[in-house]
Amino acid sequence: MVAKTLYGLEDVLAEELVSLGAENVEAGKRMVSFTGDKRMLYRANFCCRTALRILKPVCYFEANNADTVYREVKNMEWDRYLSLEKTFTVDSVVYSEDFNHSKFVAYRVKDAIADYFNDKYGKRPSVRVNNPDLYVNIHISRNDCTVSLDSSGESLHKRGYRVSQVDAPLNEVLAAGMILKTGWRGEANFVDPMCGSGTLLIEAAMIALNMAPGVCRKEYAFERWPDFDRELFEEIYNDESAERAFKFKCYGSDISPLAIEKAMKNIRSAGLSKYIELKTAPFQQYSEAPKPGILVMNPPYGERISTNDIFDLYTMIGERLKHVFTGYNAWMLSYKEECFDAIGLRPKHRFKLMNGDLECEYRCYELFEGKNKEYKRSLKNGENQPASPWAGNGTRRDDGRAGRQGKTDDRPGRYDESRSSENRKFAEERIASKRTESFDRGKKLVQKVRNPYERDDDKPFKKFGKEQRKPYDRNRKS
Repeated sequence: MVAKTLYGLEDVLAEELVSLGAENVEAGKRMVSFTGDKRMLYRANFCCRTALRILKPVCYFEANNADTVYREVKNMEWDRYLSLEKTFTVDSVVYSEDFNHSKFVAYRVKDAIADYFNDKYGKRPSVRVNNPDLYVNIHISRNDCTVSLDSSGESLHKRGYRVSQVDAPLNEVLAAGMILKTGWRGEANFVDPMCGSGTLLIEAAMIALNMAPGVCRKEYAFERWPDFDRELFEEIYNDESAERAFKFKCYGSDISPLAIEKAMKNIRSAGLSKYIELKTAPFQQYSEAPKPGILVMNPPYGERISTNDIFDLYTMIGERLKHVFTGYNAWMLSYKEECFDAIGLRPKHRFKLMNGDLECEYRCYELFEGKNKEYKRSLKNGENQPASPWAGNGTRRDDGRAGRQGKTDDRPGRYDESRSSENRKFAEERIASKRTESFDRGKKLVQKVRNPYERDDDKPFKKFGKEQRKPYDRNRKS
């Protein structure tokens, strides 16, 4: 089977599947493949917080044109999955130079299924875009084609508890992934000071209680499959043995009374009013924070939600974090580097995540009293610090880059002072060796002496594929 997810959450989804008992778990790009039985298929849909949909592949083949796709799909035994009375729809995902249009691929697959039944029975099942009986998915990567049955139907981020929302609501799968990446599982209070419609708060409460995300969902596509086992699914649905107590609370606030009203409706719909407290208040009015705790927030980016001065907002966020949330790990999702710079704090962890079409960064700030140098010195001396114990998923460099030699903490640019003289000597020798370089131009050996910091402004540069010696000057004389 294949579990689809958002970019940056593959490792979290893989951990979820392993904990559910999946075998041969392997993370890919926006997906995780695994094996299991029918129980595993049902549990993956019902219990995975970071999965968008669960696909069950039924056919593999190679093709470099739409006619080959049509022929291979028509040769499948569609009686096993579909009948004349049922409806179906086809979704396609194409990453190939041989196929220019994914919609055309979907049309050819639809024609192949319809012609299979026409040739055999003289009739064909109907196509329905909304709420069909069978969801068919075809994925093409280069020339490798995979036909799968979508066991989820509607995307799994639609939990079923959202009855009201504000502008640009956070995707439930992304919200759950953000919380799981912090390492928090309900061992402290949870704070979201810009909660909007309450998605982070609801997902946090469900994680703390270990409540399955599919509890409020109405149906799954596999419930209409011919081999659906109702007793098995009811056993999984009614199993509450994994749920646990939550001794702390989730605290949320927002500057908008309308957002708080909508958040209350969603929280009530999820049945979590006992564990979540809301209030209408701007973040700058925070004067104290519940201890112990962790903060996760998704402030405005200045893209879909506009604000008068986005940089003043982030400056205020940094000031409140530093003075009010001492002892916390504060996690923040945002889009622009300038916004992070306005916070004025150095991040401990970084992750790349996609929020819709925006490539965002998810950062963790470890908040402590005093200055950074004093804090690091106290850690070396073994003194106790009020830092939060939830520091992420255990990786030391989360931005995808390899750590440098001599690094003593997770902050960029911080190195062991005992290596500084050795590194300086090595750098000087390396620069000196680079001043003279030899290269073979034809058969003639040419010696070239250059300054490593020199800029070759006289050389032509490429712009839009054309060579120009100087940028175009609109005031030059013809």
